[in-house]
Amino acid sequence: MRRREKFIEFLLASAAFVTILTTIGIIWVLLRQAFLFFRKVSIVDFLTDTQWTPLFTEKHYGILPLLGGTMLVTLIAVAVALPLGLTIAVFLSEYAPKGFRNKVKPMLEILAAVPTVVYGFFALIIVTPFLKIIFPSIAGFNALSAGIVMGIMIIPMVSSLSEDALYAVPNSLREASYGMGSTRLQTSFRVLIPAASSGIIVSVILAFSRAIGETMIVAIAAGQQPRLTANPLVPVETITGYIVQVSLGDVPHGSIEYQTIFAAGITLFVFTFLLNTASFWVKKKFQEKYE
Repeated sequence: MRRREKFIEFLLASAAFVTILTTIGIIWVLLRQAFLFFRKVSIVDFLTDTQWTPLFTEKHYGILPLLGGTMLVTLIAVAVALPLGLTIAVFLSEYAPKGFRNKVKPMLEILAAVPTVVYGFFALIIVTPFLKIIFPSIAGFNALSAGIVMGIMIIPMVSSLSEDALYAVPNSLREASYGMGSTRLQTSFRVLIPAASSGIIVSVILAFSRAIGETMIVAIAAGQQPRLTANPLVPVETITGYIVQVSLGDVPHGSIEYQTIFAAGITLFVFTFLLNTASFWVKKKFQEKYE
């Protein structure tokens, strides 16, 4: 029995070690190729230039248009997912019967299993024509359509994690609120949501990270025109969309044009790493606060 436990511990430790090695390998590849890129392009120009045209005759390597497109689509997605996801979480936690909750929650999470390429075609074929009725000047490829559909895609993440956080709030808080004469609505939004705010904030940050790293929806529906704009009705290009464009194109391996995807990739990695670190820090601070 002792030998079997040791073997299981070895397997678990090996699995953890493999994940660590994989992460180190990814970082190493990105850093090595990005270093070759930054030997030829100033990092100051990379971070401050407002044009991104590495595949054009007149080359510019400013990452700001890609960052702007990424943030624009992501903010639209979060603006869609946060109110809907939080409303669904409150309904499932406080209003829905337990049997209904147990049936609906797994069905809702099925949305997370839909391939993102399907979401991309849905945005292009269904959502964009519908938006054209409301905004006649909207382009065929645009940030708004991609952001809305991306928001629909991350609703399960926001609603599921937020619902778990609300469900974990002690019943004594609910009973105390009802005892003070509060309605169910007042209890939900004035007592339970503040009490579960750490889990809700973490769910939003993780959904934000998921949206930033999304590829196929933006590659299909947002367009491939890097521009620094806040107008959601025009085509934009995100970091992930550009990586797909170059990876599937005719750009020679080892060229500076090819190395741009690693510079963009390390930028994306830094963003998602900071967001994940922020979510861990927020969760830890709120846990310390309520302990």
